Amino acid sequence: MTAFSSLSRSLSARLCAAFLGLAAVAVPHGAAQAQTAYPAKAIRLIVPFPPGGGTDMIARAVAQKMADQNKWSVIVDNRPGAGGNLGVDAVAKADPDGYTLVMGQTSNLAINPTLYKKLPYDPLKDLAPVALVSSSPIVMAVPVNSRFKTFADVVAASKGKPEALTLGYSGNGTVAHLAGELAENAAGIQLRHIPYKGAAQAMTDLMGGQIDLYMSSVPTLLGHVRNGKLKVIAITSAQRSAQLPDVPTLAESGFKGFEAVTWFGVLAPAGTPAAIVAQLNKAINQALKQPDVADKLRSEGGEILGGTSEQFSALLRTEVPRWSKIVKDSGASLD
Repeated sequence: MTAFSSLSRSLSARLCAAFLGLAAVAVPHGAAQAQTAYPAKAIRLIVPFPPGGGTDMIARAVAQKMADQNKWSVIVDNRPGAGGNLGVDAVAKADPDGYTLVMGQTSNLAINPTLYKKLPYDPLKDLAPVALVSSSPIVMAVPVNSRFKTFADVVAASKGKPEALTLGYSGNGTVAHLAGELAENAAGIQLRHIPYKGAAQAMTDLMGGQIDLYMSSVPTLLGHVRNGKLKVIAITSAQRSAQLPDVPTLAESGFKGFEAVTWFGVLAPAGTPAAIVAQLNKAINQALKQPDVADKLRSEGGEILGGTSEQFSALLRTEVPRWSKIVKDSGASLD
């Protein structure tokens, strides 16, 4: 597996440019000794969302393989609340000893700093990126019997008719919400937004025809697509999904350069010794190379990433300001 081989080309290009010039840093002798003794107890991987969701699935697959391959004890600890902020903050304030980690993602690391008026942590200062894990695009879905076959059909039906069509998504300020805003802006249309507290009711309303369109991550919809209850008409990544190879990207649909994906990665508290970060990074990359882990993540619509901690840092420095502008342009805000 090549680091970032599955990430969209435009994002990969930005990351490679940011990574050029980074020099290898020698690990001091004392740090190397600390690395030898690590880990001496169980590692907690905090998931800032409830069990059973996409982030939880990714975390458990990686944690189990890290434990198996290295004879470690890696415990997944679900800490949901405040859009993922509670779990991330717990790690930001934890001892920087490598025993408390978080599975972060686009929303709580790149979007929430602008979305929330008072965020208790700064993702660029309070956390140490360890390794990217995977990414997942957002898709636009419609009922299987919908008159809309393509995104162009949606644009045609919406031109000059503000809010004639309804667009659902789970939660204000989520990647799905903001991806929908970006798609509207790119197409010059205005949809009526219907935010849901969770995917379950949204799926019921979409299949029942109460809403016209729904933006969501691939795992949330994949089962309904496979059983013929929903169809996907567009995807927000720069490249097509292996799980939905017949679905065109919005870039292919006439909106060149369009891209909005959710990425997932493991982080530690700022100040965690470089040797420990390097050891964790190696373990995560080894886990991602295993066929059962890769197949599990891909079966849910994910793309394998991996790579160095420096590349993850470069991604954050790029994505935080990028999503900050998107949030401000959307007008979304939470207390």
